[in-house]
Amino acid sequence: MKVRDLMTRDVVTLEAGENLLLADDVMRLGRIRHLPVVENGRLVGLISHRDILQASVSSLAGLSRAEDASIKKSIPAREVMKREVTTIGPDEPALVACSIVLDRKLGCLPVVDAEGALVGIVTEADFVELARRYLEQLRD
Repeated sequence: MKVRDLMTRDVVTLEAGENLLLADDVMRLGRIRHLPVVENGRLVGLISHRDILQASVSSLAGLSRAEDASIKKSIPAREVMKREVTTIGPDEPALVACSIVLDRKLGCLPVVDAEGALVGIVTEADFVELARRYLEQLRD
């Protein structure tokens, strides 16, 4: 099995100039925890739900939702994103992707082609789904 057989192809992304409020909304509404950040289709970073929480003003600061939203709206993704992102190619074995995710304790692994264009993403959930399918086959 190759990474291309496992990856999600329709990846929700964020442009580097878009703001944290948008990132937060997209993650919450889409129930996703990782947003690849792209410029001209090329992967330039990654924002996780944890990154947004770390960049947010603490709720202990006594800010209203509107004030918190205003602050998030003023912070571009490029200010918070992780630039050093571990990636994998679509033709790599899925076992290699699984090992990378486990060994490095990653929540996702963006899939890029030879030119650095984002073509998919593999997440922990993809591996859990694969395990479920395998276990169902064993049961039958």
